[in-house]
Amino acid sequence: MSAVHLRSWATTNPGPKRKHNEDAYVDRPDLGVWAVADGAGGHDAGEVASGMIRESLEAIPPGLSASELLAEVRTRIEMTHDALRAEAQRRGPDVIIASTVVVMLARNDHFACLWAGDSRAYLLRDGILQQITRDHSLVQELVESGVIRPEEAEHHPRANVITRAVGADLEDFALDKVSGRIQVGDRFLLCSDGLCKTVPEHELASLLSDNSGVPPPDTLIAAALALNASDNVTAVAVEATE
Repeated sequence: MSAVHLRSWATTNPGPKRKHNEDAYVDRPDLGVWAVADGAGGHDAGEVASGMIRESLEAIPPGLSASELLAEVRTRIEMTHDALRAEAQRRGPDVIIASTVVVMLARNDHFACLWAGDSRAYLLRDGILQQITRDHSLVQELVESGVIRPEEAEHHPRANVITRAVGADLEDFALDKVSGRIQVGDRFLLCSDGLCKTVPEHELASLLSDNSGVPPPDTLIAAALALNASDNVTAVAVEATE
């Protein structure tokens, strides 16, 4: 048996500039499943999309092996993608009901992250914060192609354009994946872009590493609200202890 024990916290807030919260999260340490979904589409459609993702993941049965859990998450997200596309078509032309998603799975001392869109996963290890997902966004593609510099991405006029999402009009939808080993002391952060595009990365690291006893998502979201976040803000933190 592994000596690693995982505990977690989760918080969401509509933010100071939004009337509705179209984010959703999953915090299920009993299943070894955590997720953040950030809905898009307008007219409450974003709330529908992120809510369907949350409900689908929370309905995963207990007792699955690591490989079964990974397959189950992929299947459920793909089924939700198809259901959202069908609902959008039912509502009429040019309707979009979509959501980003980032999911973390853990078994013993291994983890995997699956994602689509620009909701992110970070790993804080030995005081160093690393983004372990890669945004599916237009500005990320521009950075990687050398058209713009990384520091220009945040304030680019098309910084909100994502290139992949659950429910988006894509012929070939797929979740990207990254995996690795968990070490005692690791802290993972899953968040919507309302947090990571508001709070600077060095401050994310500082707040995530805080051991004052306040749940990390509470301090992270408070920081985003203090900086007048323009979007909904959601954070899920997972800590590995002995």
